[in-house]
Amino acid sequence: MKKNLGVRPYLYPMPVLIVAAYNEDGTANAMNAAWCSICGVNKISLCISGAHKTVQDILKRKAFTVSIADEKNIIAADYVGIVSGNEVPDKMAKSGFHTIKSAFVDAPIIEELPMVLECKLESFDENTAVMIGEIVNVAIDEDILNEQGNIDLTKFSPITYDPDNHTYVKLGEQVGIAYQEGLKLK
Repeated sequence: MKKNLGVRPYLYPMPVLIVAAYNEDGTANAMNAAWCSICGVNKISLCISGAHKTVQDILKRKAFTVSIADEKNIIAADYVGIVSGNEVPDKMAKSGFHTIKSAFVDAPIIEELPMVLECKLESFDENTAVMIGEIVNVAIDEDILNEQGNIDLTKFSPITYDPDNHTYVKLGEQVGIAYQEGLKLK
């Protein structure tokens, strides 16, 4: 029997994303975000409040990056989520993250995180807090690729956010093959 929980922001798994942009002075800023979705072949949707310093930076620069947080960098990823750039201007330095400039957009790439989506701001709705970005490039550390050039989840340990228990969980093992398992019912 199912228990009704009412309206809750549940969509499992929720990726832990680090959204980064440049401050007015050119230094990098980043925040932790979990409410997002791919919403087209080259679009990403984020639900983040305009009160965040990172959002204010994105609106000025019209560009941002979205990195996938991993188990190895959980402390720094959590830190940039619990500390505001409005209050701690050098939070990136304190996090231990290092950045380089994207070749595709006016935004920083966090070197420690193995996967990044480089995005141009398409729109931001202050009322709904929905930001849409155009993905112009995806960059991936070669260390997490297999021989065919695809992501190998045995080499990359992305973490997810469990909003009910306020915990981070790493993805588990492969349990099936997409587009193959359902063929057993044909």
